[in-house]
Amino acid sequence: MIRKEFLELLFEAASIQRWNDHIRPEHFTELDKQAHKMVYAYVLAKIEETDHGAVINWPRLIEGGLFEFMHRIVLTDIKPPVYYILMAEKGDQLNRWVLDKLKDKVADLQVDLNARMENYFFAKDHEHLEKRILKAAHYLATNWEFKIIYRLNEGLYGLEDTRENIADQIEEHYDLAGVQKLALGKKTSNFLDLVGQLRFQQRWAQSPRVPKTSVMGHMLIVAMVSYLCSLELNSSPKRIYNNYFAGLFHDLPEVLTRDIVSPVKRSVAGLDEIIREIEHRQLEERIFPLLPVGWHKELKYFTDNEFASKIILGKETKTVTSEDINRHYNKDQFSPLDGEIIKACDQLAAYIETFLSISHGIKSYHLEEANRQLYKRYSHSNIAGINFGQLFSYFKV
Repeated sequence: MIRKEFLELLFEAASIQRWNDHIRPEHFTELDKQAHKMVYAYVLAKIEETDHGAVINWPRLIEGGLFEFMHRIVLTDIKPPVYYILMAEKGDQLNRWVLDKLKDKVADLQVDLNARMENYFFAKDHEHLEKRILKAAHYLATNWEFKIIYRLNEGLYGLEDTRENIADQIEEHYDLAGVQKLALGKKTSNFLDLVGQLRFQQRWAQSPRVPKTSVMGHMLIVAMVSYLCSLELNSSPKRIYNNYFAGLFHDLPEVLTRDIVSPVKRSVAGLDEIIREIEHRQLEERIFPLLPVGWHKELKYFTDNEFASKIILGKETKTVTSEDINRHYNKDQFSPLDGEIIKACDQLAAYIETFLSISHGIKSYHLEEANRQLYKRYSHSNIAGINFGQLFSYFKV
C-alpha cells in the first residue's frame, strides 16, 4: 500500500522554486520541471525506437524518472553547480544518505522499491540507454527553462557560463536521435514547447491555494501514482507503460482549451460532451500534426475516453473494467489500460491539493466543498484491488 508520507513527498516538489537566484516567472517549480522532463523522455525514447531501432525498457525508464525525482527533492537546497561537484566527488555517500531518507516512505509497497532504487544508483553497469535518455531529457527541460530565464536576466554575471554548461551537456547526448531532431527546432520541438505551456496553467484558478500547482505538475502526480498502483497489481510491462503515460497525458487537451472546472462542465446538459468533442478536434488539428504519424494511434488511445479501462482485441479497442483486466487481460498482447484507476488517481491528486491548502490555513468554499465531495465519493472505494478508501482517508480534514 502507498504510504501517506510518500504522497506528501511528491507534493513537496510543488513548493521547490527553481532558478530562485534569478529573475524568473512566478512559479518555476521542481514538480513542473520533472513533469516536462518526462514528456521529453517519452519523445526521446520513441524517436530512439523509430529511428535507431532501439529496444526501450519502458518500466525501467519510468521508475528511473521516479527515483531521480525523489532524489532531487531530498537534495533540493543544493545549487546545481555545487550538486554536480558533490556527486562527482562524494556521489556514493550522497546517494546512500538519500536512500536512507527515503526508505521508510516506500517501505509498505508490495514491490521492493528500496532494492530497485539501490540498484539504480549503485549498480556499476547501470549506465544503460534509459538512464542516458533521462539525463538528456533533464538537460533539455532545463534548457527550455533557461531560454526564458536568459531573456529576463541578460547581462547578469555568470549567465553565459550557465548557458555554455547546459549546451555542453546537451551536446554530450547528440548520439541520441531525438536530441539531434530537437536541435533543429522543428515540429516535434514545437510540441514540447506547447506542452511546456501547461506549466503556466494554474489549477483551481478560481481559488487561492497553497502550494499552487499547475496542470503540468498535476499530470506527473497522476502518472506516478498510477504507476505505483500498477506495481501493486503486478501489472504486465505494457499495462505499466499505458497507465503511466495515459496519466502523464490525460490533461493534454487543456493546453488548447485551458482547465475547464467540473462545475462548469456539468452546468448545462450536454456541455461536457461538447467540450470533449472540441478537445478531440483540437488534438487532431493542432497537436497530432506536430508528432510523427506513427505515434498518433497511441496518443489517441491515451487521450480518447481517458478514464475508461480498455484493451485492444485484434485491431479494435474494447471497453472493459479494471477487474476484467486483472482476471483476463493482464498481458502485453491486450495493451491493457486502467482508465478507472487513472481517474481515481486524478481525483486523489485533486483531493490532496485541497487538503494541503486547507491544512496551511488557505481555504475557500470551492476547496472545502471539493474536499467533502471527493471524500464522500471515494471513502469506501476499492478499484480492482486498490484500496482508494484508505488513500483518501490519509488526507481527511
